[in-house]
Amino acid sequence: MKQLLIIIGCISMFGNTLIGNALAMDVVQEGILIQNVIIIDGSGSDRLSGDVRILAGKITQIGQLEPMANEQVIDGKGQVLAPGFIDTHSHADLGIEDQRGALNAVSQGITTAIFGQDGGSHFPLSDFFQRLETNPVAINLASYAGHNTLRREVLGENFRRQATDGEIEAMAGMLEQEMKSGALGLGTGLEYEPGIWSASPEVMALAKVAAQYKGRYISHMRSEDRWFMEALDEIIEIGRVTGLPVQISHFKLALKSLWGRSGEVLDKLNAARAEGIDITADIYPYEYWQSNIMVLIPSKDLNDRPEFEFALTELAPPEGVWFSRFDPQPEYVGMKLTEIAELREIDPVTTLMQLAVEAQVTTLEGTRDTSRIIAISMREDDIHKLLSWPHTNVCTDGGLNDLHPRGAGSYPRVLGRYVREQGVLSLEQAIHKMTGLAAAHMGLANRGILQPGAAADLVLFDPDTVIDNATPEDPKALSSGITAVWVNGQIVYENGEVTGNYPGQVIRREN
Repeated sequence: MKQLLIIIGCISMFGNTLIGNALAMDVVQEGILIQNVIIIDGSGSDRLSGDVRILAGKITQIGQLEPMANEQVIDGKGQVLAPGFIDTHSHADLGIEDQRGALNAVSQGITTAIFGQDGGSHFPLSDFFQRLETNPVAINLASYAGHNTLRREVLGENFRRQATDGEIEAMAGMLEQEMKSGALGLGTGLEYEPGIWSASPEVMALAKVAAQYKGRYISHMRSEDRWFMEALDEIIEIGRVTGLPVQISHFKLALKSLWGRSGEVLDKLNAARAEGIDITADIYPYEYWQSNIMVLIPSKDLNDRPEFEFALTELAPPEGVWFSRFDPQPEYVGMKLTEIAELREIDPVTTLMQLAVEAQVTTLEGTRDTSRIIAISMREDDIHKLLSWPHTNVCTDGGLNDLHPRGAGSYPRVLGRYVREQGVLSLEQAIHKMTGLAAAHMGLANRGILQPGAAADLVLFDPDTVIDNATPEDPKALSSGITAVWVNGQIVYENGEVTGNYPGQVIRREN
């Protein structure tokens, strides 16, 4: 028997000893060797040249390696090999069961997507997870339990009020079940209905439940504009009281009077961290966001003209608002608010008020907003500073059918524009923010790092050509420079196409 075994032992390129592995000859034959690559391991360490061996979905060796008998050998041609990118704020769950190849994600190097942000999640998660384990997809996935989802389950359409103690207790019981099913923690969307009507004690009570299960907290905060500082205070207090790691979703300063104050914001967060509060953030690399019309109107009063005027003065200029969805008149998709106003021969404020009313559709499940707008609300220098904060990782906040270019271009955009063209980050820093740091922020083990024993989630790309091609006019255009992507050791993307392999795994919270 001993003659049938090969003892593999080496010192990895990252200073860690790879303990000798005894591998049967027929297992070795199934391995993959990726040679001649620049290795950026996701830790933030300097790049190194070498080769990487994969076996049974894991990385087994890193170094200057020779091919083994019948091993598949891939020439990396001097390109960068990095851990697969981890999208900590993804909406790819909407459509993933029909688009199992997840083209928008894998084409930009994403191998793991985290769902349940903005307060919405599949319910119950156990059913969603079971479906995806029965019928796997190309990427790994994990999810938070959404506060808005729980709130709507308990309060129904009578949600425009504070919850009673009994209702909070009912939500807490449901959250316990979601945590037992493997939810990473509690996700809130406090600028959206029904979460916008919740008081802080309700959110705190649910966050304490997540803390009991050693979970995490992630939030589209209560405000990203008018009451931004107060919203920061709320998430900091949740971290302070519960001890939970807390993360700000899609970090931005979306109010003109906040522009240029990113240094002040980071000082506030650094002070919280110095106090022992584990507060972090994620960010996508665009000056414009996507949501529904009513996110601009916190009062949710369709007749509140001063609120609409404020929105188009301080939050997003009329010429910087365009529609990515409008069910009552689909021909408006792609049009700017100013263009629609000209068609209607009225001013932009009145136009937006009319469109907001028209977008509200009543169904058996209640009233919902059938609009989606993309709006310019940020400034590039603030994005640079927020992205450069050591505790900010990269995300997309995008989906598989997104009409915002972030859904197809976020990661190559950072690598091409913020690294190569502008020098905002080094390549090692950017990869760290896409991989090792993202994994740490989500509590994921053996992901986001290129080292022996870690999952073989990998992306091979050309650092000289990688770039996003998606634009507001062509939001689904695939990026350039991403050569190949592996998930759990199986190739899922190459030559600009998905491969039809579905090795993605459901990742549950580890206690």
